[in-house]
Amino acid sequence: MEKVPNIRLKVRIVIALAVVNIFLLLMYFILIHYSVKNVIVDGNKHYSAEEIKSMVMTGYFGDNSLYLSLKYKNKSIEDVPFVETMDVIVQSNDTIKISVYEKALAGYVEYLGRYMYFDNEGIVVEASKVTTGGIPQVTGIDFDHVVLYEKLPVENDAIFQDILTITKLLNKYDIICDKIQFDKDYNVTLGYGGVKVSIGKLENLDEKLMQLAYILPSLDGERGTLDLQSYTTDRKSISFNREK
Repeated sequence: MEKVPNIRLKVRIVIALAVVNIFLLLMYFILIHYSVKNVIVDGNKHYSAEEIKSMVMTGYFGDNSLYLSLKYKNKSIEDVPFVETMDVIVQSNDTIKISVYEKALAGYVEYLGRYMYFDNEGIVVEASKVTTGGIPQVTGIDFDHVVLYEKLPVENDAIFQDILTITKLLNKYDIICDKIQFDKDYNVTLGYGGVKVSIGKLENLDEKLMQLAYILPSLDGERGTLDLQSYTTDRKSISFNREK
């Protein structure tokens, strides 16, 4: 009669070990079968694919697609500078896709040692200590203060529509500049490293920028000013003043 408790104890130990083994096998299967090997990142410009991955695939199980599917189910990633939202989609057990929707940025101004990025309506949406590629610096517009998430207090609000028009065409011809400069009469000069492109008024802007797309490659490494102010399809007036 004394052996019965021992038998029951042994049975319980065997069952417990079996449960532990099953649990360990299940965990091993989940870790191996759902291990993420392929990550597709699209829509990102400000951040590299590796930076986006490091933001999304966090924690001990950050490289597990099952965990990520539960973590981001019906949930987008927000509160990332320069990003409106990010969606994580598990395409298969070893593949996820991260879709990045960046904020629409028209340009930035420098203010008190910070780069203040604004959208197409002039609303300041981000402040940063570093510049980001593909977004031009805008100079020549006057303001006495900057408030995050508020409109830049400039004298002429129409300038934001001008900036939008310029950036749309620059994107159209794949000739994004470093700088958009306005003078007191709202004449425009574009900056490309050591080359300045004098556009003047925005009349015939499409024709001017179409021609600029052909000329820019030949000015690589040059320093000077390309004058397109008087260029039209009928009057092909172009000059380049090389810096000495």
